[in-house]
Order: sequence, then C-alpha cells, then structure tokens
Amino acid sequence: MPEDQARRIAQQIIQGDPRVALDTLSREELGIDPDELGGSAYEAAFTSFLLFGGGALVPLLPFLVSSGAPAVIAALVLSGLALFGVGAAITIVTGQSALRSGLRQVGFGLAAAVVTFGIGHLVGTVVR
Repeated sequence: MPEDQARRIAQQIIQGDPRVALDTLSREELGIDPDELGGSAYEAAFTSFLLFGGGALVPLLPFLVSSGAPAVIAALVLSGLALFGVGAAITIVTGQSALRSGLRQVGFGLAAAVVTFGIGHLVGTVVR
C-alpha cells in the first residue's frame, strides 16, 4: 500500500472510535489480539496475590524443619531453584532461551537478596 494511502487510513482510524484505533494498533504493531486477552483486573490482582504469597513461602519452608546454617543453605537452594523455574516458565510467553531467562531471574533474586542483606546489616538486624 502506498505511504500516502496508509497515512489517510491511519488518520481515519485515529479520528474515529478510540477503541478501534487501540485494537488496530495492538494487532498491527504489537501482534496482540485484544479479543483473546480476557481476564479482569480483579482476577489479575487475586492471581498476583496468590503467586506472591506462594513465592514468599519458598525460602521459609526449610525453617519449618531445621534451623541455623542448614536451613539458610536449603532456603538459598530452594529459592534459586524456584527463581530459575519461574524465569524458565516465562519463556512460554517471551520465546527467549529458558536457560538465559532462568539465570536472569536468579540474578534479579540474588541482587534483591544482596540489597536486603545490606539494608539489614546497616540497621543492625542479624539472622541467626
């Protein structure tokens, strides 16, 4: 299609119904079909709450059966495996390498742990 014709059509779409313009942009630029998205903000919030809560339990599980250094090591290993699993699972949507995405997620988790440890150390909190 010639560029001037494409510009005229785009202008007509934008000046018309904003929902049609957004749907067209989503389909043509992002490759997303808005009709297939479904869901609601409430479902997203509830799912996020459940996943966040479940993820927060992972590093606590070893402390239910042990304490001290063995529990800390087990928590680190379980957390690393969980983070890698989540990162690898994300590749279903992104199409990236599962290894790369898993390691990236572990890296983010490690960075968050280092920052948290540093803040705890600064304020004098100690885990024993």
